[in-house]
Amino acid sequence: MAASRPALIALTALAPVSWGTTYAVTTEFLPADRPLFTAVMRALPAGLLLLALARVLPRGAWWWKAAVLGALNIGAFFPLLFLSAYRLPGGLAAVVSSAGPLFVAGLSAVLLGQRPSARTLLTGVAAAFGVSLVVLRAAGALDALGLLAALAATASMSAGTVLTQRWGRPEGVGPLALTGWQLTAGGLLIAPLALLVEGAPPALDGRAVGGYLYLAVANTAVAYWLWFRGIGRLTATQVTFLGPLSPLTAAVVGWAALGQALTPVQLVGMGLALGATVAGQFVTPRRARTLRFPEGNARPDARDATDGALRR
Repeated sequence: MAASRPALIALTALAPVSWGTTYAVTTEFLPADRPLFTAVMRALPAGLLLLALARVLPRGAWWWKAAVLGALNIGAFFPLLFLSAYRLPGGLAAVVSSAGPLFVAGLSAVLLGQRPSARTLLTGVAAAFGVSLVVLRAAGALDALGLLAALAATASMSAGTVLTQRWGRPEGVGPLALTGWQLTAGGLLIAPLALLVEGAPPALDGRAVGGYLYLAVANTAVAYWLWFRGIGRLTATQVTFLGPLSPLTAAVVGWAALGQALTPVQLVGMGLALGATVAGQFVTPRRARTLRFPEGNARPDARDATDGALRR
């Protein structure tokens, strides 16, 4: 039985909530200064696990489509996100990433024929402003490379979200297989970069193994499956408005588990960002094509996220 719309939104929201725990797990359990190795350990084992469960490989044009989606959603996004988080001050990378709904609105107009409404744009601005109140710290010198990396990471994930909805899935292929294709392609793309930049893998103790198991299974395999499943049934705009839940979760985990304080300003920002997230589920783009299909059916092939920023 198909899930109701509120239940579908709630399940999809579990993905960014899970990504919001990444920073705490990384700092408390994993080797320091190995972001690319961590990205590989998140993506590649998760992708191979889902491939083993789905037992379906791409066919025809879907070999290159899966590679493109894997590069946008995983292979490019992970390294760019970590680069921006290390080079930008006080959570600025998370603020740039929270502008994802605005990126998706613009790309949806070009690729999906959906014109964003004024309500969509205003809600997107409110979400970004709310997140900024939560994650921004004392200002430091802005780094041009870090800022470009943050913008590129947001654009990459936004483009992957829109293209995932535009291309849909081939007939008989479910979201489990589609997620496995993308995670595997993205992990294979990052692996040589990690070896080149960071060298051989580090020695792992029990805590690190447990941390990587959590990241690979719950934080990546399950979370990305829920995310891409949601993209297949909701609009791209609705899904991307769930993104601010990630830095908000990071802030709550930091307060509950790491002893970090939450100021009144941060609490106001949380309320504003949560309100924008809820409002984003009711925005309707103009002249939207009908792109959602029942589970398991193919769509017509039209022209053929340091601070809470380390969250996906």
